[in-house]
Amino acid sequence: MRNITLIDAVREAMDEELARDQRVFITGEDVGRRGGVFRATMGLYEKYGPDRIVDSPLAELSIVAIGIGAAMAGLRPICEIQFADFIHPAMNQIMNEAAKMYYRSNGAWPVPMTIRAPYGGGISGGLYHSQSVEALFAHIPGLKVVIPSTPYDAKGLLKSAVRDPNPVLFFEPKKGYRAIKGDIPDDDYTVPIGPVNVTKVGTDLTVYAYGMMAYYTLQAAQIVEQQDGISVEVVDVRTLLPVDRTGILTSFKKTGKALIVYEDNLTMGYGAEIAAILASDGFEYMDGPIRRLAGPDVPGVPYSHPVQEAFMPSPQKIADAIRDLAAY
Repeated sequence: MRNITLIDAVREAMDEELARDQRVFITGEDVGRRGGVFRATMGLYEKYGPDRIVDSPLAELSIVAIGIGAAMAGLRPICEIQFADFIHPAMNQIMNEAAKMYYRSNGAWPVPMTIRAPYGGGISGGLYHSQSVEALFAHIPGLKVVIPSTPYDAKGLLKSAVRDPNPVLFFEPKKGYRAIKGDIPDDDYTVPIGPVNVTKVGTDLTVYAYGMMAYYTLQAAQIVEQQDGISVEVVDVRTLLPVDRTGILTSFKKTGKALIVYEDNLTMGYGAEIAAILASDGFEYMDGPIRRLAGPDVPGVPYSHPVQEAFMPSPQKIADAIRDLAAY
């Protein structure tokens, strides 16, 4: 086992898939000699050359469109969108082409492509470098939406995404790129897209989270366990689409209380879907209100550090929300 950062896990996954399958290539802004704005592709241009690590114009629509065409022609593109905030120019390509092509062609044209994008706040990136856009895409049948919270999952899920015959949106919590570290095996492995992961077993209540919030939730769970004796079960959702309803409900049946944490705006955020599943199919197990902790309904995450901290959930805020729910 080796202890590496989340960004190193992403890079290793791409490196190994490039070496394993000659159909795999990477395209995006500055992915070549520069190695990407976050250095996710650092060293890959020198190793695989310009035919497989392809710098693109500053045009997200064309990045995704090239990926769709290449995937339909039998390749396995990894398209990097430099920040999730700038994925919207490619929305038509993703929603109306990549997501629907297999269906509209009656199975004749699969689209095996992966779209990577760093998302979320915490780096003082301001309005256009801090957005959480996952709920927009989790609403679109035909797509798979994945968000890892550990290096192990980042590497294993990304490898699964590249090998998947469907278009996969792979959002990476940029705040955790170098803050989150974890052990991964030296051997080749994959993590299946779909199932949730119980990262901490507990009995008093369940907290559902993904990405950076799953990382923070584990810290919060340790705080309340040590200080208050509250036993928290942590469920890392990690695959937002398809939804693992069984996995979500299994923990709720055990604890009867649920807190859902995400850093997107509260209203219509992905946590609302989890809350709906619990309210609809887990009502008889409910032992308290279903609570959500998320960002406020404002246009974006501010640059200012203090105001950014006011916007985003933190381990302490999560711990306070856990205490409040446990006392209900």
